[in-house]
Amino acid sequence: MGNSVNRLVFLGRDGVLNVDRSDSVKSPDELVLLPGAAAAVARLNAARWTVVVATNQGLVGRGVISVERLDLIHVRLRELLAREGGRLDEIVVCTDHPERPSERRMPKPGMLVEMLRKFRVEAADAAMIGDRLDDLGAARAAGCRRMLVRTGKGAATQAAGIGHALLPVSIHADAAAAVEVLLGGGRA
Repeated sequence: MGNSVNRLVFLGRDGVLNVDRSDSVKSPDELVLLPGAAAAVARLNAARWTVVVATNQGLVGRGVISVERLDLIHVRLRELLAREGGRLDEIVVCTDHPERPSERRMPKPGMLVEMLRKFRVEAADAAMIGDRLDDLGAARAAGCRRMLVRTGKGAATQAAGIGHALLPVSIHADAAAAVEVLLGGGRA
């Protein structure tokens, strides 16, 4: 990463920070953090990284949950992270229906580009920690470092193969391991 003071990490939500339910997270009580996720966010905060959750939430676009319900889920996410000293600088969401995606819906880079501009961070000083090809694709399109975790859909994503166009991608057991590497303490 560059010498810039401003560094930003994008985190996927489902499968990176919280358990990726096969039936999706539809209410605050269904949101369960993955082990070590909150501590990883706290480590990023302590290292003065800007921490942004970037997530496609097509459940809203499909009419399964309301924006208000999604907001309550994110209040719960912030509360659970705060219990272990973790804080998010922003949660950016694309609620588009998956069959009618805008430039904001990953794998397109719209959400990431918005946040890079908002926080005045160069793409070279940003990383995406995700568990899906869509996360990696958005990061590549925005020019950010790509890190895949094996939690959530990550192991299946790795097993299915990561296309040459998305490389290089570093692969990690979970968010905590990815953060360890990002902060310079671990091996890619």
